[in-house]
Amino acid sequence: MQTPNHRPIAPETLEYAYRNGIFPMGDPETGEIHWYQPDPRAIFDLDRFHAPRRLLKTVRGGEFTFTVNLAFGEVIRHCARSHQAEGMWITEEIIELYTRMHKLGKAHSVEAWSGGRLAGGLYGVAFGGAFMGESMFHIERDASKACLVYLVERLKSRGFVLLDTQFPTEHLAQFGISLISHRHYLRRLRAALALEHVRFTP
Repeated sequence: MQTPNHRPIAPETLEYAYRNGIFPMGDPETGEIHWYQPDPRAIFDLDRFHAPRRLLKTVRGGEFTFTVNLAFGEVIRHCARSHQAEGMWITEEIIELYTRMHKLGKAHSVEAWSGGRLAGGLYGVAFGGAFMGESMFHIERDASKACLVYLVERLKSRGFVLLDTQFPTEHLAQFGISLISHRHYLRRLRAALALEHVRFTP
């Protein structure tokens, strides 16, 4: 589903959309915002998430230092630039909206650092026990994948039960994406949202 919206989107509207299985993306040609609810939906079953052994060694071997919410603005702008070749769906309005969500404590970033420099990262939003991943980028090899592994370990340790990746990609397929119907997704989402005690950050 996609419908144009010419008015600025309020954070409350964005949260309502996510809680109902809908998310926005910018049109790379017009800059307008459209709403999507893909069927089937791509998710990670956190207990079945599979990371290659070499990547786990990278994550746990100290090659990267990981932080949370330390450089949200840098992460989302790097993500926007990394998608320019396929169409810049992370428009300026999207950046401003998710930055507002970040200030409200509802949008989060994970960063990987190497030698004191940002090597990669990802961002998304969290409500209850659900985390909706939006985008990731890397400057150094494996940095974005390492952030994903770090994210999954954090989600599992904090009691999250759903990691939504929206659309399947070759980049993510190696970790074991599951494709489920929109109806099934909504059931999973409602169960995750009921876990109101779960928090991504203290």
